[in-house]
Amino acid sequence: MTDLANHAAPEPSGSLVTASAPAAPSAGLPAPPPPAAWPPPNATVVAYDVSKSFSGLVAVSNVSIAITPGVTGLLGPNGAGKSTLLRMLSGQIKPSSGSVWVAGGDPRADADARGRIGLVPQQDGVFEREKSIDVVSLAAVLSGLDQPKERAAHALGLVEMDPALTRPVGTFSKGMRQRVKIAQALVHDPAVLMMDEPLNGLDPKQRRQMIELFHGLGDQGKTVLVSSHVLDEVERFGSLVIVIAKGRLAAQGDFRAIRGLMDNQPLRVRIRCSHARQIAAALVASGSVIGCRVDGDEQIEVTTNDIRQLRLEIAPFAKHYSSRLEEFLPLDDDLESVFRYLVGER
Repeated sequence: MTDLANHAAPEPSGSLVTASAPAAPSAGLPAPPPPAAWPPPNATVVAYDVSKSFSGLVAVSNVSIAITPGVTGLLGPNGAGKSTLLRMLSGQIKPSSGSVWVAGGDPRADADARGRIGLVPQQDGVFEREKSIDVVSLAAVLSGLDQPKERAAHALGLVEMDPALTRPVGTFSKGMRQRVKIAQALVHDPAVLMMDEPLNGLDPKQRRQMIELFHGLGDQGKTVLVSSHVLDEVERFGSLVIVIAKGRLAAQGDFRAIRGLMDNQPLRVRIRCSHARQIAAALVASGSVIGCRVDGDEQIEVTTNDIRQLRLEIAPFAKHYSSRLEEFLPLDDDLESVFRYLVGER
């Protein structure tokens, strides 16, 4: 890992990292020394303290990440810096500062490392007058593969596209064009696949197929990094997420572990039970909830600062009032809540 071997980042990607990206060192001072365990030995994508500015505008600031094989979601709102980060990781642009190491080397300087990357950019970038088989075959030729037509047909099959289609790509729907781009990225069987909003324009069935494909690639030991601003998409990619907000690293790791940090925040819980009004009154009187809304005779939505106490109290109250307790559902356990928490929209 050459120049990155002596650098630091907060933690390996498999563990939980929260808070903002590492603080930028004072002007003229070097970055702090690294912990010996970072990056993890099986990391295939590493960025250390990378920043990128365009004409004085900072798009990415002091981001350090380490990504291991499997599927990782890159999450952030539009304009957060996701595309800029992907462009640095894939070698398309040079960081203003910091270091990048992917699949064995610096993708800007090492052709072998660059050849192990498959890239799906957000822009279309396809030859609109050509057939899909020819577009993907060209990608195979540029990768130095033999039997490019056969390789292209296989890649198109992976994305559920018929290689015998004779229509030019320019007549394809947005979803079909997206799948051609994914096939281009897969044709040379890359070790690392980076995709920028690859599900844009796909219908629900196609999204499901592509997500299954991404998981299959991850199960094969490939590193799949998928960016999206759509929360439920990222949740379906898997539990490992990198959250970028305003150009900085907000968190990296398992979003369920990140969710655990929210236990000191007010949480919402839906309770379905009979005798809802009596149960709600008992919870308010006990002080285990700070807010309560009763919806009819069988549903309560409460807000609590102590979900553990609420869990302990709900069953005895239900027994006391001969209430049938059917559901106790935390409403803040999803990725949307985690995201709002991390970017400060609490």
